[in-house]
Amino acid sequence: MIDYSLLEAWFFTGSQHLYGPQVLEEVRANSEEVVAGLNGSGALPTRVVFKGVLTTPEEISAALREADGAPNCIGVIAWMHTFSPGKMWIGGLRGLRRPLCHLHTQMERGIPWSTIDMDFMNLNQSAHGGREFGYICTRLGIERKVVVGHWREPAVQERVAVWLRAAAAWHDSQGMRIGRIGDNMRQVAVTEGDKVEAELRFGYAVNGYGLGDLVAHVEATEEAAVHALCEEYANSYTMMAGLLPGGARHESLHEAARIELGLRSFLTDGGLHAFTDTFENLHGLRQLPGIAAQRLMADGYGFGAEGDWKHAALVRSMKVMAHGLPGGTSFMEDYTYHLETGAQAVLGAHMLEICPTIAAGTPSCEVHPLGIGGREDPVRLVFDAAAGPAVNVTVVDLGDRFRMVVSEVEAVEPLPLPKLPVARALWEPRPDLETAAAAWIHAGGAHHTGFSLALTAEHLEDFAAMAGVECVFIDGETELRRFKRELHE
Repeated sequence: MIDYSLLEAWFFTGSQHLYGPQVLEEVRANSEEVVAGLNGSGALPTRVVFKGVLTTPEEISAALREADGAPNCIGVIAWMHTFSPGKMWIGGLRGLRRPLCHLHTQMERGIPWSTIDMDFMNLNQSAHGGREFGYICTRLGIERKVVVGHWREPAVQERVAVWLRAAAAWHDSQGMRIGRIGDNMRQVAVTEGDKVEAELRFGYAVNGYGLGDLVAHVEATEEAAVHALCEEYANSYTMMAGLLPGGARHESLHEAARIELGLRSFLTDGGLHAFTDTFENLHGLRQLPGIAAQRLMADGYGFGAEGDWKHAALVRSMKVMAHGLPGGTSFMEDYTYHLETGAQAVLGAHMLEICPTIAAGTPSCEVHPLGIGGREDPVRLVFDAAAGPAVNVTVVDLGDRFRMVVSEVEAVEPLPLPKLPVARALWEPRPDLETAAAAWIHAGGAHHTGFSLALTAEHLEDFAAMAGVECVFIDGETELRRFKRELHE
């Protein structure tokens, strides 16, 4: 359900008529070569489309208005090949609503020491043309990403790619629809929030649905489809004894498949991109959706447990950013600590709903008692998450603003957990558990998160900047006193 093929970023080059038509023709030709090089690098997730050399205030305003109105344009990349007077950009930038990336590069890698002359200098003025553009953006308060370096360098292409992924997620957020099936878990603070302000800030709409709306879809599922999905489960996962047809627990699997099909139908009919449920609102369902929520996340839907719509939206945006990257992304919860000196770690899990895209191996399909919710034992996928660098991310509503907290962690392989029948991840926070946990708590970070082995802190930083949301980082350089001061700046 995530498709990058129609998305594109528009590339504009800034110049002026001062240097004559021959220079402008070279600027155009160079720009086309840069764009072709970026697209041909294999590093970018979407196309970059060259849209022209802009030389007057009127051209700039018209071009940026067109970008804002183009439904498939997710952002604007600007390159100042020559000197482009900043006042020309005021009208266009002041109205720009698309994310902006300032590519501060030049056509050639180096200075041709023995042949450089004023003709070369007039053509290759990015060093100070980019500063003029930077000044006017700062003066106007324009949020943007600045990428510096030669356009052929993989590191430069990767930074542009990160921005494009964040821009794709931001584009998706503007039309995102989140369905709250039931309400928030009772008496819980952090899953609440201002849904109106969230729509104003992030662009997504959060609306509630009764359990009956979902139950109607579950009851309408056809038996042939339920049987086919049970076969798909059997072919995709290691099956617990008794779950296959004829087994003592097969009815539980059959009901889980029925719930998944009904939930998929409900989400499709509602045009929803993310959803929440809660174990306290299950009237009409025989099980809390476990494997259904896991598999829907694997297909790109956002999910939040206990009515947590902010993290359902966050997981969806992280899924969009991570599309096509190795690793996986999931809803997560910090559950319990390992506080042994020298080996401190966090065990993340949830009752049922962890996405199998983060699994280290083939998940096991199992059924076990849940202990809460008052329903039948739910089916779930059980696995250990893969090891590697990861981020753990939260968005919280502080009353007067939203704050994103990004924690860099290292996921590690856990010891065997034979009596814990849920999907789980074990990670070591940076710089250490004591500092990271204290910083998270001082920042007001939630117990629910988005966890990703595919994304980096830079992806989230770019997305937060596009949303105009405060973003703080917990990483290997975090020092608690400095971090606490940062929170109050």
